[in-house]
Amino acid sequence: MTGIKTTGEKKLMLFSGRAHPELAEEVAHQLGVGLVPTKAFDFANGEIYVRYQESARGADCFLIQSHTAPINKWIMEQLIMLDALKRASARSITVVVPFYGYARQDKKHRGREPISARLIADLMKTAGADRIVTVDLHTDQIMGFFDGPVDHLFALPVLADYVGAKVDRDKLTVVSPDAGRVRVADRWCDRLGAPLAIVHKRRDKDVANQVTVHEVVGDVKGRVCVLVDDMIDTGGTICAAAEALYANGAADVIVTATHGVLSGPAADRLKNSKVSEFVFTNTLPTPSELELDKITVLSMAPTVARAIREVFEDGSVTSLFDEQ
Repeated sequence: MTGIKTTGEKKLMLFSGRAHPELAEEVAHQLGVGLVPTKAFDFANGEIYVRYQESARGADCFLIQSHTAPINKWIMEQLIMLDALKRASARSITVVVPFYGYARQDKKHRGREPISARLIADLMKTAGADRIVTVDLHTDQIMGFFDGPVDHLFALPVLADYVGAKVDRDKLTVVSPDAGRVRVADRWCDRLGAPLAIVHKRRDKDVANQVTVHEVVGDVKGRVCVLVDDMIDTGGTICAAAEALYANGAADVIVTATHGVLSGPAADRLKNSKVSEFVFTNTLPTPSELELDKITVLSMAPTVARAIREVFEDGSVTSLFDEQ
């Protein structure tokens, strides 16, 4: 007989960067495990140091890091943590990225532009990632940028069930804020049994990045409208779309988005908006200045934890969303 046989069992280890530790701790609680103790700090010149305080040899490692602000720092920290796991002889490394940075740069609109979403995927692969788990990518094509398995999770069940439970569905209309979100809005319609409307933007040809008119396609008069989007950054587009709905006779407007980026003037725009409620998930931390009564944050931790367990146990992540 040649070789050596082992009877060791598979081992799951959960790691977290410093970007959004609250979500990582919640996922760990859902899984019934503890986060691996990690020493991480910045040197005076901004360089990042990471060292794990437990052995990862032979383990199936899951590294959670959401790309929140300052986004470039947390992406770099994630790459360094990946390199540390690779050099620590991890059996497999799965990167859990609730919010995938640079996802809006997924194609070239004009010459001499980068495709930064592809670059992020290449960096993760080179650093040592075997698999990516992420939530509501800006476009589905980003899954093809990574040379390996990508598990694409959806916040739709969490968000839609919350809205469906508090609003009379007979009075509900699902609204896409632009033509690019129609496919997602259509899934909402199927789940809630509601009609669809679209806010069509007309741009001023003489002024760059200036939207002059919002036209509403569909019946919204006297209806409770739920605007659905994947992310809200500065809030300009979504608040303007809500104003167009109110101008067309909507009784109420609720805004939902998976990722509350909420940068720049978003705080003032959300506070001053006539929208009755903004509903986000916790894929990104909500800025403290936006802890308003009309902002609701729902947890994606149970969904992420179930996906991690399915990956670890060689199960089916797709089965989590089969009811859709």
